[in-house]
Amino acid sequence: MESASASAAGQDARGALPEGLGAAVRATAEEIAALLRGGADMALPVPGSEWTVGEAAAHLALANELMADIAAGHARSYGDGTPQSLAAANERALAEFDERRAEPLAAMIVAQADAYLKAWDEGATDGTVVTPLGPMGPDVLGSYLLTHMLGHGYDLARALGRPHMIDRDRVELTLPFLITAMPRVTDSARTAGLIARYAIHLWGGARFGVTVNNGAVSVATQQPRRPDCTILIEPVTFLLMALGRRGQWSALAQGRILVRGRKPWLAPRFPALFRAP
Repeated sequence: MESASASAAGQDARGALPEGLGAAVRATAEEIAALLRGGADMALPVPGSEWTVGEAAAHLALANELMADIAAGHARSYGDGTPQSLAAANERALAEFDERRAEPLAAMIVAQADAYLKAWDEGATDGTVVTPLGPMGPDVLGSYLLTHMLGHGYDLARALGRPHMIDRDRVELTLPFLITAMPRVTDSARTAGLIARYAIHLWGGARFGVTVNNGAVSVATQQPRRPDCTILIEPVTFLLMALGRRGQWSALAQGRILVRGRKPWLAPRFPALFRAP
């Protein structure tokens, strides 16, 4: 079977989005809405966050609206791409938007995901768009939308004690965004002085390469010819680590990360090279 990443260059039946992405965006929005509509206690705290379920759901609704507006060609400013500015923009947006009820937020999350898909189908934007994490192609914006929903959908599922919606196929559909964003979210204090070539291999699927050269970080869809360190990682674990939802040590202990290469000691340094916004 062809993997999602391998088929990403193909088009779905509408000829608008990379294959599988439209269906994943719609399904993820619907599954998040189902979590909220299932009698969710909106006052519950979200593990590892200062937000409640209601605040996290409101943020998702607003973020989906932001992505739909960008896809429709509307200029929207939202921080300067740094974690601090994005956090501040999130708090301002939540302060100005007081809806915290489950049903209205569930409906908005789905409606704005649909609005994004409609904007794409109508071809509102053809070139680069400006996003909270810098310029990217419209196709990468869709991957960004999916990635963002999966991260916060995972948080909501944990808070509500329900199964999350992240799976191998959806993880591979996040890669266009992650590969674009990784150089923009590097921690310069940790990349300074480091020279390393990493090969990343998601179990049974996609591969990509990360090269660090004295603070400069580049990410490519092809792995380096002679990597210093190869990291083989279970896909869901990869996404959760990339989004700052899981640490590496428990994953290593559970065998979800395997390391090989000439310099395997470089592997533990890899997650700390990036700061999830």
